[in-house]
Amino acid sequence: MTQRGFIVVVSAPSGGGKTTICQAVLKRRKRAILSVSATTRPQCPGEREGIDYLFVSEEVFRSRIEEGAFAEWAEVHGHLYGTLSDTVRAAMEQGRILILDIDVEGAQQIRAAFPDSVSIFIVPPSLRVLEERLRARRRDTQEAIEHRLLRVAREMKEIVRYDYVVVNDDFDRAVDQVEAIFTAEGCRRERLEWEGEDSMGGPLHVEL
Repeated sequence: MTQRGFIVVVSAPSGGGKTTICQAVLKRRKRAILSVSATTRPQCPGEREGIDYLFVSEEVFRSRIEEGAFAEWAEVHGHLYGTLSDTVRAAMEQGRILILDIDVEGAQQIRAAFPDSVSIFIVPPSLRVLEERLRARRRDTQEAIEHRLLRVAREMKEIVRYDYVVVNDDFDRAVDQVEAIFTAEGCRRERLEWEGEDSMGGPLHVEL
């Protein structure tokens, strides 16, 4: 018995911890890989080209939009982000679990294009905690932080569109919950394919 590849969309307000949670789950799951998004935002210190992001100019990004190269794309805080369709196809052909760390607008596009995708929304325990996290990163001005907090109010309304909600009040517990979702979704009957012997013909092994 083999498992078909599937997509897991993970979204959260800025500072919600989704990227850190995704990285932790990746260390536990052999089949899981992180989709590397293309972006027009500047490369931050320590970020690696082709591993953290594909850094491109706005001209190149928009030309790829015209070509229909993106499975999803969105403008976030003045910069463009997108997932290339080739990335999705390759992961599905390899039977992988493809994690998309994207915003609510991109998630909506993925759900429309891939109805069997799984969506998880990571929420902070409160807006106060989220504001503290944003300030602790020391990346943004006061104006930028206020803008991000206003955006959070809009994004939180999208929770009803997601399959799962995980509250990131305790990091280890949040990672465990996200991993449990991966396990459950990997065991869905429609994601399993029988090969060779019939269902009672021999031992089974499924790599989660």
